[in-house]
Parts: sequence; structure tokens; C-alpha cells
Amino acid sequence: MKHFIITLLLISGLSLTAQSNQFAGDYSRTLSADEEKNIIEYKLTLNQDGTFVFHYYRKLQGGTPPEENKYGKGKWSVKDNVITFSSDKKDDFDAKNTLDFTNSKARFVTKNPRDKSDKVVKTKLQFLESEIPWMKRIDIFKV
Repeated sequence: MKHFIITLLLISGLSLTAQSNQFAGDYSRTLSADEEKNIIEYKLTLNQDGTFVFHYYRKLQGGTPPEENKYGKGKWSVKDNVITFSSDKKDDFDAKNTLDFTNSKARFVTKNPRDKSDKVVKTKLQFLESEIPWMKRIDIFKV
């Protein structure tokens, strides 16, 4: 009986790891206009260990400041294709990492495996909620 329970726990643990592999990876989005004079870039990496790193870059001609870099890091978890982000004030913030992703949520969007049509659906994260005002409703695509 003990062996059966241990085997069952190992199998369920492996299935949970396989589930997070689907979400883990690099995501990015670049918005540019005026022949690369104005650029906004979002880069997010979801690591398999449940941590993430984020980089936001903005270069606007005539902007104040003309170039801006912002960083954030923390932990992520998933439930029903919604990824929830959190940042620990003690461990995840320093002089470089200043963005607070606590209470941020993003929906994982991909083509339904039952959809056999030729329709192309890019795998993406669509941010639904965030205390970072410019992150709401942003789509970033899996690389």
C-alpha cells in the first residue's frame, strides 16, 4: 500500500511539473513607430522553478527621459490558465528591480488542441489586472 501511495504522489508531481512547462518560457512584445525612433519593449521570462524576471524598455524621441529601463522579478503560479504574479518586498526589490507585480494576473492564451483549422493563434499572455497602470490589457507573445 505504501508503494502505491508513493507511486501515485510521484506521478501527480510529474504531471504538475509538465503543466508548468507549458507556461514557462520567454515572452516579448515590441511596439515601434517612426522608423525605430519610438520604441516600447516588454520582455518577460517565466522560469520553471516558479520565478520570473521582467524588463521594460522605452525610448521616445523628445520624451523625458528619452530612454527608460524598468525591471521586476518575483514568483508566479497558475490556476485555470490564469497566471498570478507576486513580488516579495524583502527579496525581490533592490535598486534595479523596482516594479511591483503583486496582484498582477495574466491569461495564458493558445490555440485549442481540438481546433483542427488552419487558424494561427499566437501563444501569449494577456494581462488582465495589474497595479502597474501600463501593464493592464497588454499582450506579450511567447518567443
